[in-house]
Amino acid sequence: MIYRAADPLGPVVDRTGDWLHHWAGAAPDRTFLAERYGAGWREVSYAEALEQVRGIAASLLARGMNADTPVIVISGNGVDHGLLALAGQYVGVPIVPVAEQYALIHGAHGRLRHAVEMTKPRMAYTVDADQYGEALALDIFDDIEVVASNPGQNAKVTPFAVLVKGAAGVDVDAAFAATGPDTVGKILLTSGSTSAPKGVPTTNRMMTTNQAQLAAALPFLATRPPVLVDWLPWNHVFGGSHNFNMILANGGTLYVDDGKPTPALISRTVENLKLVSPTISFNVPVGFAGLVKAMKTDEALKQSYFAELDMIFYAGASLPQDVWKGIEDAAHEVRGDLPLMNSSWGLTETAPAALLQHEPTDRSGIVGVPLPGVEVKLIPDDDMRCEVRVKGPSIFTGYLDNPEKTAEAFDDEGFFLTGDAMKFVNPDNYDLGLQFDGRISEDFKLLTGTWVRAGQLRLDMLACIGPLAQDIVITGADKNEIGIMIFPNVAELEKEGYSFDSDNGALINAALQSDIRRRLAVRAGEVSGSSSRVGRAIVLEEPPNMGEGEMTAKGNLNYRKVLDRRDALLKRLYDDADPATITI
Repeated sequence: MIYRAADPLGPVVDRTGDWLHHWAGAAPDRTFLAERYGAGWREVSYAEALEQVRGIAASLLARGMNADTPVIVISGNGVDHGLLALAGQYVGVPIVPVAEQYALIHGAHGRLRHAVEMTKPRMAYTVDADQYGEALALDIFDDIEVVASNPGQNAKVTPFAVLVKGAAGVDVDAAFAATGPDTVGKILLTSGSTSAPKGVPTTNRMMTTNQAQLAAALPFLATRPPVLVDWLPWNHVFGGSHNFNMILANGGTLYVDDGKPTPALISRTVENLKLVSPTISFNVPVGFAGLVKAMKTDEALKQSYFAELDMIFYAGASLPQDVWKGIEDAAHEVRGDLPLMNSSWGLTETAPAALLQHEPTDRSGIVGVPLPGVEVKLIPDDDMRCEVRVKGPSIFTGYLDNPEKTAEAFDDEGFFLTGDAMKFVNPDNYDLGLQFDGRISEDFKLLTGTWVRAGQLRLDMLACIGPLAQDIVITGADKNEIGIMIFPNVAELEKEGYSFDSDNGALINAALQSDIRRRLAVRAGEVSGSSSRVGRAIVLEEPPNMGEGEMTAKGNLNYRKVLDRRDALLKRLYDDADPATITI
């Protein structure tokens, strides 16, 4: 089946720089980017941003940089990072933002090395040369100019302020005019959840088309400039392309949230949200869960958060229903109604939004209908579960210097093979859209030949295990029954008074094992069929290891790597006599 929007795609600008020029003229004094500075914010207006972007662009050109000499960014979100990215796009020098964990975590330096060797940058940027000093000392940076906003005491590091000053004798206007829709603005790395991260050249066309699609689907963006207080990392397509460009395309303001949805940093997000009321709230489910929890004891947060909110947008996974209800209850308490709650679907290769929810709903997991200009090929199986393939002007055309993977990524009609599966919300009404139904590559067969839909089952089991688990891995390929390997929520368990005995990579606690056994038994009584019944579990001692590839930069598990690396624990899971194994 071919599934497409009835509405046509509206006008699309040629370059991201066109947005910057427009808003520097139409709203020169409006704040574009801001980051925390002391008790307040360091703010850069649209006019100031254009001036600084042109200065940085001139400095890049003066160094002879071009489409073949990218700039790698190894630190997180910030005003200087944003300006550098736009400067590179302005004159056709690709930016390569990578997860800051690759530089900050010693065991993840292999991922950083892979990114440098694959993209071959001429320059590297970091916000602080001392903080990222261990990574910068790696031999991969020996022949690369390092630029830092805070160069510290390292005389070899170029201060970012030097780039901003620009360079004489460089024709920035000519370089800007030479860029166009097919100019590569950035190279994003895939998550590496199924193989080593691949480079995705992201063109102006992909980014500007995607914003035109979103503007058609969300017309309120043109009603008033959007305001974000956003932590989502710019090395990922959600934060760095979807959200960043939504602000730039619509003349909005992006306040960089230096918090994160972790126990150590959620308080900073709360502080930032009490300083600024967003009009759109983008987050992942764990982030919304943290905010709902904080609002129960912080009335000022609740009032500030909902004061101006037009839309609450979750992505990355389905929003647990208790979190959804918590948001609903808080919103009704503060304002008597609920902002639009929706989601979409896309990948790094799709720039990212390809599907977007349009119909109001009271439950999560719905990813909607195709955006204008996107063609979705749906290949249903016997259960009307569809493999999803996509084509359109916002879809990438191939991986960086990897013709083999590029050839594998497209079918003979030019559709990108996403590897995701979906079902129609209502098979009798296609206008209600699709709901996500897992990754096809995660599915497996039991020894009986029964298919297990691991993606949806993982969500079901996380709901079953509740706060006991940080994450889980579904097992059972070529086994008689399904099992789960549990990465425990250690902080929550210690708060509940649990202590553990270590047993060669597994954790043993009789009370905890009894609780898990009870939960599995209750659920087993509520489901039918071997494809959804989970009969055994084991609690893992070691958290996911990013350096070993068990966790991606987005925080997602690489299930194959976990199972391969912990093969001995997988064998123990299916040994009924093992003291670490929980069976029902």
